[in-house]
Amino acid sequence: MSNNNNKIFVAMSGGVDSSVAALLLKQEGYDLIGVHMICWEGCENNQDKQDAMRVCAELEIPFLVWDFRREYKKEVFNDMIKAYKAGRTPNPDVMCNKKIKFGIFLKRALGAGADFIATGHYVRLAQNILSSTHSSPQRGSSLSPHLARSEETSDHHARSVAEGFAQEHFELHVAKDPSKDQSYFLWTLTQEQLKYCLFPIGDYLKSEVRELAQKFNLPTSEKKDSQGLCFVGNINFGKFLRSKVDTKSGNIIKKDRTVIGKHDGVQFYTIGQRHGLNIGGFSQPLYVTEKDIQTNTITVSEGEDDPMLFQLELNTENIHWIFSPRQELGEPLKCLARIRYRQPLQKCSVFKDGRVVFYTPQRAVASGQSIVFYDNDIMLGGGIIA
Repeated sequence: MSNNNNKIFVAMSGGVDSSVAALLLKQEGYDLIGVHMICWEGCENNQDKQDAMRVCAELEIPFLVWDFRREYKKEVFNDMIKAYKAGRTPNPDVMCNKKIKFGIFLKRALGAGADFIATGHYVRLAQNILSSTHSSPQRGSSLSPHLARSEETSDHHARSVAEGFAQEHFELHVAKDPSKDQSYFLWTLTQEQLKYCLFPIGDYLKSEVRELAQKFNLPTSEKKDSQGLCFVGNINFGKFLRSKVDTKSGNIIKKDRTVIGKHDGVQFYTIGQRHGLNIGGFSQPLYVTEKDIQTNTITVSEGEDDPMLFQLELNTENIHWIFSPRQELGEPLKCLARIRYRQPLQKCSVFKDGRVVFYTPQRAVASGQSIVFYDNDIMLGGGIIA
């Protein structure tokens, strides 16, 4: 099939990454429509929307604005606040990807005639065939934007399934640029979603993305990366959270139960946190090691190497595997994992009951955060730390 027979809806955030994603697809000759999502009050005419519009005008592609404020508040924001109130530390970016970008945006795009959606995520997608004559998937090439699924591939897949010889599946691989890899935030994606997805910049370094934006005079070429809450923007998150969750003063104690200070609510602190305790007089910095929502108590320890900051095991909830046969592997599954974004990968064993045992103790394990599993550069799936 020629590229211009494929209609792609590109999620245009107003940043340089999604801008270059659209640029690359445009150069390949695809039929593009840029879509900017409004997910928060006050963002109807902000700079991000204006920048996304300007990029689409430069690329001469249609520009749409889809209002998902009601869905974002219900599916992402309210659940985030609920988790904080329960004393957990959630990851709203993961849920935003699941519920918004690859949830209602994908569904609406397909309903509007899209063959694919594309985003500016730094991740690579591979389409492989699992053969009955092999014990492991046959590694395919990354799905670059110009590698649209052809009629020949579809016919081959249909014959293979009919003959019972092979099973097509998709894999998510880490990005070429390890410092920008975003596979950690995409562990909830499914095979059904991935077959409609393109990630054009996964094979590029961030520096290369900037260079392309500058070369083709995109309006976002010099724009800084967003560091704020997904769709909400750059905010003082502690202040923002305190405006949404009631404060309640409680004790800060040491592990011997000695009271050494006060806090304004355990919901506003996370395991491993150092700053914001406002307690002096100790030879080493203090770190949060425990939170008790029932007693509204925070326990701290002295020094970054205190044993109370480390644990060898953790339990998970809602484990999801990108490729379903992973669920049927023998127990335990030996793989790599990270418990926070950009943490170096750690060796571990994953049990069917959701228990994860690491080879070395992990520092500052926070309930509500994501644990994501890898097989070298392949992201296998993930779960929520219980």
